[in-house]
Amino acid sequence: MNKQRAQEIASSPVMANVTYDGVPIYIQHVDEQGETARIYPLGQPENEQQVSLNSLVEE
Repeated sequence: MNKQRAQEIASSPVMANVTYDGVPIYIQHVDEQGETARIYPLGQPENEQQVSLNSLVEE
């Protein structure tokens, strides 16, 4: 996923269908310089992780 689209999704009030390793996730924050995103699986905010934007897929 490109960083502009990830930023749009993160700042939008509308939930987008994005997955990481096939798991639906929520994007909390996008680090544009590092090209990473802070994410967590839907319903599991305690499982937060930092991943590469390239590993995110919009369904």
